[in-house]
Amino acid sequence: MWMMVLFDLPVVESDERKAATDFRNFLLDNGFAMVQYSIYIKLFSGKDACEKYYKLIKNNLPPRGKVDILTITDKQYANIISYSSGEKIEKKQSEQLLLF
Repeated sequence: MWMMVLFDLPVVESDERKAATDFRNFLLDNGFAMVQYSIYIKLFSGKDACEKYYKLIKNNLPPRGKVDILTITDKQYANIISYSSGEKIEKKQSEQLLLF
């Protein structure tokens, strides 16, 4: 499962900028990677592994702003089509371990 954390945080006042920076650093410190400035993503082994992070994120929310958490399967994420400056970006496929 991929967990995406998407947010729109106010950054007008200095305390708001600090809260937004602290939240971004919290995500990075917990293994999330930045996809875009307000979108961070992390791969988990399954839905159960995500539960701990739902609570952890809730406990570290900034006082103001909007934060969404979206979980999608690896197969769904593999279907993403990305462009940068008009050029298509080829995605690396994540490696999954298959047990028989």
